[in-house]
Amino acid sequence: MRQFVRHLLVPFLLCMGANATAAEHTDGATSYQIQPGDVLRISVWREENLISDVIVRPDGKITFPLAGEVDAAGGSVESLRNEIMARLQKFIPDPVVTVSVTQLLGNKVYIIGKVNRPGEFPMVRNVDVMQALSMAGGTSTYAALNKIKILRRKNGSLMAIPFEYGEVEKGKNLDQNIILHAGDVVVVP
Repeated sequence: MRQFVRHLLVPFLLCMGANATAAEHTDGATSYQIQPGDVLRISVWREENLISDVIVRPDGKITFPLAGEVDAAGGSVESLRNEIMARLQKFIPDPVVTVSVTQLLGNKVYIIGKVNRPGEFPMVRNVDVMQALSMAGGTSTYAALNKIKILRRKNGSLMAIPFEYGEVEKGKNLDQNIILHAGDVVVVP
């Protein structure tokens, strides 16, 4: 009976996942990228010993029973689920794997310098530079508003992205009000 239910349920779940992904991409939204520090709950249906909360390590990997070490950071929840499912098929016929992000501890931006509340701020949705400055309580009186920089590490190298608050405040050059990525540092001199 268990095999029969799995035989019917797996195609249904895969179909539902494909539809959700297609719908997600048609409205312009992208999948959440897993970050080091995030806490994931991974479970395999009908396998009580294969339920675990795992933390994405700084090297971007997780460890899950029978699947071993798996690259997680930078990928989507769906891609991680597929990878674990493929690895488990050696041991379990037609495994039904669920991966969910329970804590977004790796999805943070940092705001330093002349702001009212410098620090690290979790991002539970897309945040642009103006929103991040608001999260930090705004800028202080003596901040050099047209010399703000966003520091971003990309492919191992650090880059500085200029941001002129005065231009955005006037409604000009709005394309510089970029969406921040996890790990970005907003520097307000």
